Amino acid sequence: MTPILELRRATKTYAGVPAIEGVDFTLLPGEVHALLGENGAGKSTLTKIMAGVVSLNEGEMWVDGKRVNLRTPLEALATGIAMVFQETSLVPTMTVAQNLFLGQEKFINRLRGIYISAQQFLQSLNFNVDPTMTVGSLGAAKKQMVEIARAVLHKARIIVFDEPTATLTPEEKQHFFGLIADLKNRGVSIIFISHALEEALEISDRITVLRDGKKVVTDATVNFNRDRIVQSMVGRHLSEELYGTNRAARRPAGQRVLSVQNLRMGTLVRNNSFSIFAGQITGVFGLVGSGRTETFKVVAGVLKRDYFHGGKIVFKDKPVRYRVPARAIAAGIVYVTEDRKVDGFFETMSISHNIYTGLLAKLGWRRNRVRSGEANTVGRDWIKSLNVRAVGKDVKVIELSGGNQQKVVIAKSLIQEPELVIFDEPTRGVDVGAVAEIHEIIRRLADEGKAVVVISSYLPEVMTLADRILVSRQGKIVEEFANAGVTEQDIMYASIH
Repeated sequence: MTPILELRRATKTYAGVPAIEGVDFTLLPGEVHALLGENGAGKSTLTKIMAGVVSLNEGEMWVDGKRVNLRTPLEALATGIAMVFQETSLVPTMTVAQNLFLGQEKFINRLRGIYISAQQFLQSLNFNVDPTMTVGSLGAAKKQMVEIARAVLHKARIIVFDEPTATLTPEEKQHFFGLIADLKNRGVSIIFISHALEEALEISDRITVLRDGKKVVTDATVNFNRDRIVQSMVGRHLSEELYGTNRAARRPAGQRVLSVQNLRMGTLVRNNSFSIFAGQITGVFGLVGSGRTETFKVVAGVLKRDYFHGGKIVFKDKPVRYRVPARAIAAGIVYVTEDRKVDGFFETMSISHNIYTGLLAKLGWRRNRVRSGEANTVGRDWIKSLNVRAVGKDVKVIELSGGNQQKVVIAKSLIQEPELVIFDEPTRGVDVGAVAEIHEIIRRLADEGKAVVVISSYLPEVMTLADRILVSRQGKIVEEFANAGVTEQDIMYASIH
């Protein structure tokens, strides 16, 4: 079968350093081709070349058997190539409908007609999004739906999806996979980038793995399993290290650090009660909307519980009510956010200064000025301690891969010397190599005697890390399991029924 798209010896360099080097890639008509690799492996660079965002330094690109040189995304779209970026490219001040038809407007437009057309189109994709809402008011998942819908609306023959499911609920993911199957039946070719290896194995026809900017392997999906993908990505076996089956040696509970009694916050948290112990990792599992994140945001002072009948929080044998995170940080509680790019760091600041802001937040009024020398020393120490891979301490955090960005967010929290550390989705959007390193950081904190909470939607991660598991449903903890002997079916049943 003649490829609809082909890259030959594709090479792209930045300041003389290759992001991809000598990569050969083919995409066949009507196939789903998964592109996998660690953060920094060159996946995004390769697809941005296809989408006309960046240009090749060396090599060739062919579409429909003809050599092309795409210089802008508009040229790529005219060729039939659309890309759904991991970072949303929507206009936040415009409505959903206006974003969908942006660039396709008629000379005279009726806003009501645009809204009706957008509503019908979104319903045909099973996307529950109000077309009259401004994009800036939408959550991350619905923004992603609009991005996907816009690519489909442009009738592209080739669609590149960069981490399309990272913010979707399980139900929304199934709708998305159905959409992929429908596009495939129409003859549309799909390039699918994801850190969720199970998704790639489920929906793709072929898989290509990149490592350090070079192609390692391309093969039919039926010839892959998780172990082969991971070994190709990192050059060694990691599956047992990441999600091992040996759960015999578990840490005993130490002193009770946190006690939550009848906690309430609107309709999201309802009479929630549980305890957290020192020297232990407590896993918290629940479906989206179960109130798990909101509960621990109240504990960390990010959200406020109900003023009347809001329940009681006891930290280190002392009743507390934190109205701002700074009070919780000063007391010894830190919350590592699930959305690092929105709440986790300052994009244009260096690694060192991002980490240093954590220390300033801890010291508060006791430190009234920034000391550059101290910031550089602190940054250098934590970069080494957490193995943050960067050219130097002065690199902007936005220029790092997802795994290294997450390490910076963790360092910014750990520099505050907490006694209770709450990790919310600590490995979301992180490659398998960085997952192993972050897991090791979490285990080390518990071994040092700190109380650790890990909130995760990925059940194997909870079962691998946690000494005990709390299951959240409809705003409260409904079940507690000791990890030894519990099965995934037990936990999932408790989270649903």
